[in-house]
Amino acid sequence: MMNGRVKRSLGDLFGLTNFGVNITVLAPGAVSALRHAHSKQDEFVYVVSGTLALYSDAGRTELHAGMCAGFKAGTGDAHHLVNETPVDAVYLEAGDRTPGDEVTYPDDDLVARFADGSWRLFHKDGRPYP
Repeated sequence: MMNGRVKRSLGDLFGLTNFGVNITVLAPGAVSALRHAHSKQDEFVYVVSGTLALYSDAGRTELHAGMCAGFKAGTGDAHHLVNETPVDAVYLEAGDRTPGDEVTYPDDDLVARFADGSWRLFHKDGRPYP
């Protein structure tokens, strides 16, 4: 599903460890991520160019260049971005790297846990993915 997504980490270039910053290009039809919600990580996105459809528990919201959205940790509001236009869209995303963060994916058999600086993936029943 992430075909057509090109994500470049900007924060890592400077050795930032408390939060991450990425610039992402979504080709037409591409998706930012599986629809998800973080338990401890706040997220922020700013649309640099193009138009994106934000899908959240509230429904669909269109975001144009110059618009932004934020996702407070712990709300359970699952979200992702989709490029439904015929041209590339570019957005900047920022999020913290709080230890113990857990990401739920309501549409998929997936839970991700951030520990010791990396993500570990599990089925919803707790079995780890290989």
